[in-house]
Amino acid sequence: MPPYDPSTFPPFAVTVDLVVLTVRRHALCALVVRRGEPPFQGRWALPGGFVRADEDLGAAAARELAEETGLCAQDPAAPAVGNGAHLEQLATYGAPGRDPRMRVVSVAHLVLAPDLPAPRAGGDANYARWAPVEDLLAAVAKDGREGENQAVLAFDHAQILADGVERARSKIEYSSLATAFCPPEFTVGELRRVYEAVWGVVLDPRNFHRKVTGTPGFLVPSGGTTTRQGGRPAQLFRAGAATVLNPPMLRPEV
Repeated sequence: MPPYDPSTFPPFAVTVDLVVLTVRRHALCALVVRRGEPPFQGRWALPGGFVRADEDLGAAAARELAEETGLCAQDPAAPAVGNGAHLEQLATYGAPGRDPRMRVVSVAHLVLAPDLPAPRAGGDANYARWAPVEDLLAAVAKDGREGENQAVLAFDHAQILADGVERARSKIEYSSLATAFCPPEFTVGELRRVYEAVWGVVLDPRNFHRKVTGTPGFLVPSGGTTTRQGGRPAQLFRAGAATVLNPPMLRPEV
């Protein structure tokens, strides 16, 4: 076998980008940071950064999330710690011109969690906020030249966000992932509002209750009730052992 000469290949960098989703005020929201440095200084972007030489991709994703926002994510491959968020690899993006600095390949990750706190910016971000996904994907921003518009998110982050949202929407059809948006104990009504926020639809409460409580292993009664939604006490549930829903919770056609 001939010796390997790395100088014959052009250098490139690897980054991780994070699609962090939560439900706030009954709307699906994503975490975005305002870039404090070039390129795209002042533009909104997904949190993320370069992978270090001594870390794997999952560790880089968890580190960047903590550094840029102060939030913690739970890698499903690791033992559960507190209320750690769901973290999974989403997709890889490697178009030659996606980053003006150099050839950069990004491995995007999807993060889901309930009741995430107000974020704090760090690293190369000077401000962080939760924004409704619908607004981020629909908005455009003027770039200073008359008549020319560009996506409000920097780099190719609008596409990454769209892919992450579609992953979440499809996975809650056939998996128990929707419970990752809920607190440890929740009502059927709270779970229904998660589905409504992620799918962007209104669901019939009675049909939904029948489906989720009749799906084996999806929900387990916790033994308690709550009046936090107002009205009569509602039964509390926790996520069951099922990871795949049979039958699935099919998305309504809109």
